[in-house]
Amino acid sequence: MHVLFEDDGQCKAGTVLADNDASLQVEAVSGKRLKIKATSVLLRFAAPSPAALLADAHRLATELDPQFLWDVSADEEFGFADLAHEYYGHAPQPAEAAGVAMVLHAAPIFFYKRGKGRYRRAPPEALKAALAAVERRKRESEQGQAWIALLKDHRLPDAFGAKMRMLLHKPDKQSQEWKALAAACDALQTNPLSLLAASGAIPSSHDYHFEAFLTEAFPDGTGFGAWGALPPLPELPIAEVRAFSIDDAATTEIDDAFSVTLMANGNWQVGIHIAAPALAIARGSPLDAIARHRLSTVYMPGRKITMLPEPVIEAFTLAPGAARPALSLYVEMTPEGQTLAHHTRVDRVPVGENLRLDAISDTFTAELPAPTDGPWTAELRVLWRLARTLADARAKPDFARIDYNFYVDWDAAPEGRIAIVPRPRGSPLDKLVSELMIFTNSTWGKLVADAGVPGLYRTQGYGKVKMSTRPAEHQGLGVSHYLWASSPLRRYSDLVNQRQIVALIAGEKPAYADNDAELFGVLADFEATYSSYAALQSRMEHYWCLRWLQQEAVLEIEGTVIRDNLVRLARLPMVVRLGDLPSLPPESAVRLAVVRIDLLAATLECRFAGAA
Repeated sequence: MHVLFEDDGQCKAGTVLADNDASLQVEAVSGKRLKIKATSVLLRFAAPSPAALLADAHRLATELDPQFLWDVSADEEFGFADLAHEYYGHAPQPAEAAGVAMVLHAAPIFFYKRGKGRYRRAPPEALKAALAAVERRKRESEQGQAWIALLKDHRLPDAFGAKMRMLLHKPDKQSQEWKALAAACDALQTNPLSLLAASGAIPSSHDYHFEAFLTEAFPDGTGFGAWGALPPLPELPIAEVRAFSIDDAATTEIDDAFSVTLMANGNWQVGIHIAAPALAIARGSPLDAIARHRLSTVYMPGRKITMLPEPVIEAFTLAPGAARPALSLYVEMTPEGQTLAHHTRVDRVPVGENLRLDAISDTFTAELPAPTDGPWTAELRVLWRLARTLADARAKPDFARIDYNFYVDWDAAPEGRIAIVPRPRGSPLDKLVSELMIFTNSTWGKLVADAGVPGLYRTQGYGKVKMSTRPAEHQGLGVSHYLWASSPLRRYSDLVNQRQIVALIAGEKPAYADNDAELFGVLADFEATYSSYAALQSRMEHYWCLRWLQQEAVLEIEGTVIRDNLVRLARLPMVVRLGDLPSLPPESAVRLAVVRIDLLAATLECRFAGAA
């Protein structure tokens, strides 16, 4: 006795060796012995042999059309042998019944299985949809093969243009485009980035890196949604000062300015003025939602993405020529620089000029006026005395280091020209500005803390810097309180803190109460987002360093050994790892040969070229 049975999703045939009612021992055509359930048996037959039956059944199955079988089938459930009888017009031979069984088994879109050897034809609408899906998959397969052929020839399919951001930065591995790209990469033994670049899909290496960030941080684009209009501002007194700001030439979000006024008692009044957008951006407003979502301005060489819309920045930036709303900290100091008193108020501050960092000399550090003094040197000299006093009180040493300013000339072909200018940190001007900002943030931090009002503090203990809604010492700065509040146009944490300060000095209820869940949410989101933005800036600066090396055709560059095989490059804020660096002590000067620069991978390969 022989049987036709189902095993592993296929119709098989074999000779029965033992029949145990619930199960059978069968020797399949392949010679393999199997134990099968009785419920898997579709047909029992004495002749022909299992091999002959399968051969005849497969031949007959090729002559059967599933569509025709569906057309002649009834809507009721039926067995395959019944359909074979109706099709052939007589009691089917074993091979004929097996052939029909094979066709039904292989056509699940036409026939739904309902039990052992029993089927029901698919409803017309379901069959129509299934056939359409089969046709669609066929077209997709043909299209995919055409795409693969183009990619293997390093030609970009037209359809890939609209999907390029997905393919480069956020692959959808179920998409037809990605499957074709992956198949072409497998055939060429390469990776998607290299293949797309070779196919002309990445015309700009800069835009590739920039769009990678946008895909992650701004998937909906960098435009601003509707936010209405700025509400009317309260009537504010005009401060009897003439203020000035100190900023880089590219700065548009001018958060801070300073004023120096001689008092009737011979002391000086120093004003530290911070732009006050909190007067117009209320918690929960559309503008607040925008700032809450972005959390910070994003900086990178040659570009920035602002936290606030341009009209809002223009309304509050402390640019010269107008009296702008400000949260002002006024400090009374002696002619020698000792602080006597201070108070905070909201006012309008007339700004006379914006001083550019690269245009200010260090003549203000001299005690006595000189003929070479510039227009604002006398005011800077007063601020310098105050800054030195504040620095002495903090008793923290100055650490000299080199920062780098990146300037991109986008008008230079083909993708801009980069200038990387070293700027020593710890200069008198840096110290002047930083000491006044530290004093302001520390003073306002204590103001908020003494009132028992929560804020977003920066704290440091045991070397770790973190944010907290509770005041604590910042050991690195040497202050008991440190509240980020001096950049409200650029950082959401500062905008939140400014709301708290403005409410306090006005005697109003603060926007955020103790244990406010939203405040904790802002803290967590700000730290994560601020870190990711800083990482972007670092990545783009690294990219522009590579561009500079390429632009200047640098074949060899000097560096300094940090430790092991790490070397810090001269003239650039870059560290490279040299596999062939001999054992040298730290601070050894070396020469490096530039071997290869890959702008897309943002990698630099160097070799040791000798001692410098």
